[in-house]
Amino acid sequence: MIPDTAFMITAFVTMFVVIDPIGLAPLFVALTQGMSSTLRRRIAFRATFVGVLILLAFAAFGEALLNFIGISMPAFRVAGGILLFLTALDMLFERRTKRREDRSDGDDHEDPSVFPLAIPLIAGPGAIASVILLMGQRPGIEGTVMVLGATGLVMVIVVAFFMASGLIERALGKTGITVVTRLLGMLLAALSVQFVLDGLSAFGFGPGAG
Repeated sequence: MIPDTAFMITAFVTMFVVIDPIGLAPLFVALTQGMSSTLRRRIAFRATFVGVLILLAFAAFGEALLNFIGISMPAFRVAGGILLFLTALDMLFERRTKRREDRSDGDDHEDPSVFPLAIPLIAGPGAIASVILLMGQRPGIEGTVMVLGATGLVMVIVVAFFMASGLIERALGKTGITVVTRLLGMLLAALSVQFVLDGLSAFGFGPGAG
């Protein structure tokens, strides 16, 4: 079993990379362009709150739903790892950012907090898969507290980046954001491979089998 500290770090890094607060910051600026600071704060907190509720729901009932339809956690771990790897490729080749920009450009609603900010930018398929996978890696109350704690910490960072999104955008610039996003993509690729290896080990393949 992974030590508590190592698992907490893994959970935090996974959720941070998948949700990508740094990549969300400039999109938040674009979606709230021309709005007052007060309205921006409301949208930031509302979007984060809705995203947390969605991830909590999948953390609580995701595995039960999988069991109901006959999908094992090792199988979902492999599939989720592949999904995260594809997300990593999108980040490395900037396809993810382009899709996010397309979504924001096509959004005509005055309040973007639920869509596209909460869904699918914060609580997207990658984040949902990650929560279920992490919960499966460490069953029980202790594991639940660590996963939810790591996710909650990431959400606090998301709000902080939303609040400082204008400053961050000016400080990093387009090139800086691109570099950071690609570095996070490489890290996510490694984590996704680890998910696949863990799933295969549960099926009796690899050095961790048994």
